[in-house]
Amino acid sequence: MKKVTARDLLKKKGKEKITMLTAYDYPVARIISETEIDSILVGDSLGMVVLGYQSTQKVDMEDMIRHTSAVSRANPPQLIVADMPFLSYEVSREEAVRNAGLLVKAGADAVKLEGGREIVDVVRAIINAGIPVMGHIGMTPQRYLKLGGFRVVGKSDAESDSIVEDAKALEEAGAFSIVIENTYADVAEKVTRSLSMPTICIGAGLSCDGQVLVIHDLLGLSEMRPYFAKAYLDLKSEIRKAVSAYVDDVRSGKFPGKENYKERAS
Repeated sequence: MKKVTARDLLKKKGKEKITMLTAYDYPVARIISETEIDSILVGDSLGMVVLGYQSTQKVDMEDMIRHTSAVSRANPPQLIVADMPFLSYEVSREEAVRNAGLLVKAGADAVKLEGGREIVDVVRAIINAGIPVMGHIGMTPQRYLKLGGFRVVGKSDAESDSIVEDAKALEEAGAFSIVIENTYADVAEKVTRSLSMPTICIGAGLSCDGQVLVIHDLLGLSEMRPYFAKAYLDLKSEIRKAVSAYVDDVRSGKFPGKENYKERAS
């Protein structure tokens, strides 16, 4: 695979579904790099699935730089998108551009920001600095306190219309694509039809131009898998089996075997 760019994703609109998965470390990124996935998201979801936090709000720039660097060292041909964490872009445009630049220096090909019309000035500033921006609307996890929890959004006409307006504002600001999370399917369809840039959904139905999943949900590793995720493997059970087999082998003296250690010749 040749290196995927933000422009490549933009050109897929209406032609081919976009595929995206999260990765947070070198080993997983190395495996994903050998697949036909279009894009890798170094998501701030790492706070919940890797670091054990209850939300993504505790994730900081140091976390995102470390994990983005680890993923980039796998040299994947996929487009690497890094999340800008909570309070890394809200304080000022200057700070937002600086933090976006740090993620690019760590290996990201683009950054993702949560929010709509209220962040368009920041989006423009980051793009003007030469960094592609992916938007994120609908249920925005960094703002779950304001939303009243992790919930489906877009139920009322007012909320639905607001999501559409947010999407249009982000496109006008120069975003190359947008994630729509946990909205009603008809809302995501309306957004997708109204934009020239591709939409990538998680929990927003089939009408989007692509889909993204958290790798831990896909592998069956998550403690609590959201209703909109699908497990393609029960890796949690496989790990338990492997650990139990190891314990049994150590206790019974089967491990280490002669092939697992060396003895000096007599």
